[in-house]
Amino acid sequence: MEESSPPTTNLPLEEIEALRREIADLFMVYDTSLDQPEPGYVRFRGRFLVDTAVYFDELRERFERHGFTPLIRQEEDRTALIALPIVFNPPASQWWINLVLFIATILSTLYVGAMYETGDPGLALRSLWLGWKFSASLMLILGAHELGHYFAARYHKVPVSLPYFIPLPTSFSLIGTMGAFIRLKAPVKNRRALLDVGAAGPLAGMIFALPILWYGLATSPVGPLPTGGYMLEGNSILYALSKIVIFGRFLPANGIDVSLNQFAWAGWVGLLVTGLNLIPVGQLDGGHVAYVLFGKKARQFFWPVVLGLALLVIVTGTFMWAVWILLLTVFGRVHAEPLDDVTPLDSRRRWIAIFTLALFVLVFMPVPFTIVLP
Repeated sequence: MEESSPPTTNLPLEEIEALRREIADLFMVYDTSLDQPEPGYVRFRGRFLVDTAVYFDELRERFERHGFTPLIRQEEDRTALIALPIVFNPPASQWWINLVLFIATILSTLYVGAMYETGDPGLALRSLWLGWKFSASLMLILGAHELGHYFAARYHKVPVSLPYFIPLPTSFSLIGTMGAFIRLKAPVKNRRALLDVGAAGPLAGMIFALPILWYGLATSPVGPLPTGGYMLEGNSILYALSKIVIFGRFLPANGIDVSLNQFAWAGWVGLLVTGLNLIPVGQLDGGHVAYVLFGKKARQFFWPVVLGLALLVIVTGTFMWAVWILLLTVFGRVHAEPLDDVTPLDSRRRWIAIFTLALFVLVFMPVPFTIVLP
């Protein structure tokens, strides 16, 4: 017998009844509750008559005609189809902001590359073109990463901004940028779409980062370490294996190391950025991947990750991780939940998700930089 909650709301009951009739061929309603789970929401409980992975877009169109967006959640032995009283129709992005930031990031990475080449700030500023190898390589890696997210979001009909590149003055950065990001303007429809959007970025970036890194290492000189103070780049498992394969041994060793050229430096930065993005918490790419695999249990990763980074600060003195702890505490505690949180991953995407988290283990650098004093 069908039951409904008392009409204690200002929701248009005729509209709700019309919506219920319109979705009858997709969802069998057992009971209806007004103002559940929040005021202004409508909750239909029952079971689907169709595959939600196939019919969600159709379901969403029907809800939107009545001024709602559908949410699908599991409640014990029943499926809850919740009418969220909003239709996502975000305004267009201000593309000129993206363009200005893109040009500024090209200039800042050109300057860093020229500084890397000359070691003279004045000469680097007058001869920005000397840094083209680093700038072009890094912008290609970052661009591929962000466009991977962008096109995956567009494929799944998620409103999304163009990439925002973040320039950073060289006095605060050895790479000329804090990376880039895109902004999703509406929730993705299900875990499959969330996996595609989250994993497409790092996987696309790595397609370019690895060849650039390997070419750079193969063309970089190997020789004695400097006698004065110097900085050593950090090692990840993948970076260390790359040096072993290319040079036949791990470096640095016995006072010998590879002096990275601009291509190798850009490739190394690509690994670093990928590792940071794949930390499996919150709104990071790794957080999206963790959520599609583990659901709400992924929230349990937050404190172990924070404590692990705090341990790195204490043991290695890497202050960068203190900054990341602050950022994760402020922005990393909420995961992006899809509209349909019931439809599971298919087998292919599950393996992609596992591979993506394995990639995090391979590219993460516990100590990104080491300063060696004279």
